[in-house]
Amino acid sequence: MSGSEYRDVVRLENIQMHYGNVQALSDINFAVGRNEIVGLIGDNGAGKSTLIKIMTGVERPTAGNLYIRDKKVDWEGYSVGRAHELRFETVYQEKSLGEKQPLWRNFFVGRQITNRLGFIKVKQQKQIANDVLLNQIGFRGAGIDADSPVAQLSGGERQGVAIGRAMHFDSDLIVLDEPTVALAITEVRKVLDFVRGIKESGRACVYIEHNLAHVHELADRLVVLDRGRVVREIHKGEMSLAELTSALIDLQHAKVETAEAGS
Repeated sequence: MSGSEYRDVVRLENIQMHYGNVQALSDINFAVGRNEIVGLIGDNGAGKSTLIKIMTGVERPTAGNLYIRDKKVDWEGYSVGRAHELRFETVYQEKSLGEKQPLWRNFFVGRQITNRLGFIKVKQQKQIANDVLLNQIGFRGAGIDADSPVAQLSGGERQGVAIGRAMHFDSDLIVLDEPTVALAITEVRKVLDFVRGIKESGRACVYIEHNLAHVHELADRLVVLDRGRVVREIHKGEMSLAELTSALIDLQHAKVETAEAGS
């Protein structure tokens, strides 16, 4: 972790994104503070994925500014690789791990520890992977170690490995893209515990989630996107889950009424 002082791990200002004549994002201002979990919610097509792609270097916006640790970043030099160098990691759903590969290989994919001749230090990588499994992720007594193939893991355990990998590589910001999708209830609880571990380790997190109960439980702040705009910010404790659900239903009704009035 960097010891220098800064307010926001990442800040996007006045972001615009056009795809031809379609405006996907309009005047987006979005920030994630140090040691903060920000829940990003909104209907399909609200712009969540586009915003995350811009923030993590996958896409370049039509206009707007990016600040990382309060320093302006030039879009020309910003990419996925540069985001990794700046300690940003994205954990996608279950697709982030290779099924047939052992955990230690998955853990160090693209970041192998090598000697001066370029040979991979297998023993050292296995030791590190086992340490993370036991001490960071907490896979004690689960019959899982660095040599276990990913195929043996449950969905929640796979997410735990991906989150643990991001934490090991000293990420300041971890982006979670619907980590509990299609998981059983017991597996969901595991993943939510892993997400808590991100904050407890002093890191920041952007948590994209359709299940309002999960994100309401974990997030310090909720940012609601609708049709490419930030329409609301809600701080922890401001709304109950029932009130949040009702507010989002009202938002959808207003959108339908607007569409009908314009047709």
